[in-house]
Amino acid sequence: MALETEDPTAGRGNGDRRYEQRGWYFYDFACSVYSTSVVTVFLGPYLTAVAKAAADAEGRVHPLGIPVPAGSLFAYAISASVVISVLLMPLVGALADRTGRKKPLLAACAYIGATATAGMFFLDGDRYLLGTVLLIVANASLSVSMVLYNAYLPQIAEPDERDTVSSRGWAFGYTSGAFVLVADLALFTGHESFGLSESEAVRVCLATAGLWWGAFTVIPLRRLRDRALAPSEGDAPAEGAVGSGWRQLIATLRDMRRHPLTLAFLLAYLLYNDGVQTVISQASIYGSEELRLDQTTLITAVLLVQVLAVVGALGMGRLARTYGAKRTILASLVVWVLILGLGYFLPARTPGWFYVLGAAIGLVLGGTQALSRSLFSHLVPRGKEAEYFSAYEMSDRGLSWLGPLVFGLTFHITGSYRDSIISLVIFFALGFIVLARVPVRRAVAEAGNPVPKRI
Repeated sequence: MALETEDPTAGRGNGDRRYEQRGWYFYDFACSVYSTSVVTVFLGPYLTAVAKAAADAEGRVHPLGIPVPAGSLFAYAISASVVISVLLMPLVGALADRTGRKKPLLAACAYIGATATAGMFFLDGDRYLLGTVLLIVANASLSVSMVLYNAYLPQIAEPDERDTVSSRGWAFGYTSGAFVLVADLALFTGHESFGLSESEAVRVCLATAGLWWGAFTVIPLRRLRDRALAPSEGDAPAEGAVGSGWRQLIATLRDMRRHPLTLAFLLAYLLYNDGVQTVISQASIYGSEELRLDQTTLITAVLLVQVLAVVGALGMGRLARTYGAKRTILASLVVWVLILGLGYFLPARTPGWFYVLGAAIGLVLGGTQALSRSLFSHLVPRGKEAEYFSAYEMSDRGLSWLGPLVFGLTFHITGSYRDSIISLVIFFALGFIVLARVPVRRAVAEAGNPVPKRI
């Protein structure tokens, strides 16, 4: 394993560190538009409609000859994309750690994902297979890029400032998502005045998310810097890193056995974040198919989520400074369970209550994710950022296939999206139980890192 030659934050002035931090924020600013406009708002209902147009008399499509209900296709595609991510993340994480060149890898992943997203402009008629392939490529690319992005956090932020830096990153992302959603809402509701059909307006919104992602990725690529590495005894050469990716993952998991509390946190995060990611990706399907809400209502509800997520991320960051990140995350998981209960009983065709649900989601969404990322950064042994964040990202996105699969299978079996949404409670409940049992201060110390005053 390659080790850094020095403390990644030592020997640099606050100005240099702040310069990199501001650049780092902008990758959230760039890629969050994909998560918001594409995954959360437009692609789920639109791909489902395209699949229904191609479906047989029983309402099924047949990708690779496999009969799939059109209503489950989007959830299954999300699951497929994150399974592919599992195959790629160890390879990229090993390569980044062995070469110390995270930035070129980040650029490659970002622009593959941005190109696939821009290509969704050509998703029309009954081209559900094209949409499925582009979704899988874009989602997998985002997941892998986040391994590299997150691995910068312990290098650019001192231990006591990571909650704040991580929360600001999420706030940047939700700000960009809100800004673009305002433009999307104007385009979608006024599509006729722009000479576009409703379908064309949706495809323009999908494609511009890819262009935005690519354009703003330039800023972090200019500001972030790679760190020089000194090879340790027994290191494989850099050119062999890709081939040893899975061996590196196995070695990482074995190394985590020396840090069982870090591994316990990852298990907790795997559980509750699976629920978070599924709520995000399936919210538009639930709103359009079960609650019978129109696209304008969905866009404005998600816009509300984005605005309040900025407030929530920054507010929960402040709460963490007072009560600690662990307690703040645990409180947010209780709120998530209440949100799912409200969603289950939400009456159809009632936009007002859907906005209440969106407001509640917004207030805990950003904070849950930001504080989880910063808390994990304290549990990573120095010099192993990319490989440990590869495992973290597999918990974040790469292994978050189970929630969408459970959601899709529940609908497949019951035909009810309400049953699908309430099935997600188990992820938050189990995540709460596991996280509550992790002594995080001892976990930080055992990882060899300084323990913050509040954690």
